[in-house]
Amino acid sequence: MEYILSGLASVFSPMGILMNVLGVLLGIIFGALPGLNGVVGVALLLPMTYNMPAEFGLIILGGLYMGATYGGSISAILLNCPGTGEAACTALNGNPMAKKGKAREALCYSVLSSGFGGVFGVIVMLLFTPILAKAALKFGPPELFLVSVLGLAVVGSLMGKNAAKGFFSVAFGLLLSIVGMDKTSVNYRFTFNELHLQAGLDLIPISVGFFAIAEMLSLLMQPENNSFVTDKINSSKLMDTVKDMLKRWKIMVKSSIIGTIIGILPGTGGAIASFISYGEAKRTSKERDEFGYGAPDGIIAPESANNAAVGGSFVPLLSLGIPGSATSAIIFGALTVQGMIPGPKLFSEHADTVYALMIGLLISTILMVVLGLAGTRLFTKILRVKTRFIIPAVIAFSIFGAYSARNSVFDVLLAVIFGVIGLIFKRNSIPVAPAVLGMILGSMAEQNLRQSLVIAAAKNINLFSYIVFRPISIVLIILIALLILGNKKTKLRGDE
Repeated sequence: MEYILSGLASVFSPMGILMNVLGVLLGIIFGALPGLNGVVGVALLLPMTYNMPAEFGLIILGGLYMGATYGGSISAILLNCPGTGEAACTALNGNPMAKKGKAREALCYSVLSSGFGGVFGVIVMLLFTPILAKAALKFGPPELFLVSVLGLAVVGSLMGKNAAKGFFSVAFGLLLSIVGMDKTSVNYRFTFNELHLQAGLDLIPISVGFFAIAEMLSLLMQPENNSFVTDKINSSKLMDTVKDMLKRWKIMVKSSIIGTIIGILPGTGGAIASFISYGEAKRTSKERDEFGYGAPDGIIAPESANNAAVGGSFVPLLSLGIPGSATSAIIFGALTVQGMIPGPKLFSEHADTVYALMIGLLISTILMVVLGLAGTRLFTKILRVKTRFIIPAVIAFSIFGAYSARNSVFDVLLAVIFGVIGLIFKRNSIPVAPAVLGMILGSMAEQNLRQSLVIAAAKNINLFSYIVFRPISIVLIILIALLILGNKKTKLRGDE
């Protein structure tokens, strides 16, 4: 109990509150700017925390992580340019809603569902960290391969009316995921003797090109389009949005559970959580036919999931020393710099600092909701700015974001190339989201399948039996079947 009180004292001290507000505010900014996500923000801020007391350094980094996960939805909704990979699904319904003059409603759905998911994930982290960490260890290569397949099954929810174009898009994304060094055989693939390709293609410049630059190029070629949305912006009442969200509590709870579970699994993260929760929401939602045209459930599901994944990603980090995401991997470094080794002994040796981090994340989520709601009116003003002023600004931030991923000019070139490819996709009605999903899950699926193959060969058992006939695998296969059948029924209903 004394450790909890010590953590509370640190979080609610003037310095603790200042660090939290600053972290969340910076996180929202980093998330909203295309290409500058939570990973970049935490990496840039990390050196500044070296001379801080450990609890304050972790509070500001945790706040930035939480704020950036929500911040990506702002540009996704207003400009159809997701600031982060986690917000790619949010753009599918958030931007159409903004184009109908309901930008504030969309932003309110986003921040409130992000807040709910964030609180859910942090509470789970506070109460069940040791138990859930042990459960995560039971996910071996076969289970993680099936988690990847489960994510790819979401393609049916993202491909639109033309299945062939949707499958082409995801195949293109899978192809991008195998560029670079094969981690199993240590051979280079599809590098064409280009040194920069040996490390593989980074998600940030690809997604910046596909979404942000492609959208700006499309607008450049349509000069008659003077604004991103209709001139009138409805002034929604916050309480009306809250009441509507309360009616959708099942979607929020289910998506938050999915996000927390995916966040706990090492090597996954908020982007996969948002895609899977989006697919599940479309399968069960009463407004499934409105998905892609401004359905509130299509905003609530991914935003609840990706913020819930933040708390989930800390579970294996704190209790086992295994980062659950790229951002938590950097925070792992922050802990070690402060002389703390994540793992079983962390709670016994530095319990006060750990509780300060966990309680700080809870307060970060509340601050995120307050700042998000307070800024809604300000955010929507960007929609009144002329397109000719917005395009160069977004392209400039996109180029900066692409460069900052790996400090590489080559990544800037990649962002431009994929911006042109994204424009071609857009002109031919090929959905971009499946390509991003394929790229995210491709390497994960391949790596775990090949590890399963090696282990099965070593045990001299059949690969199919090794993957399928396991308790967790059976559950995952049932979920995959339900998702595919749900998507099929939705397509048939739409055809009617």
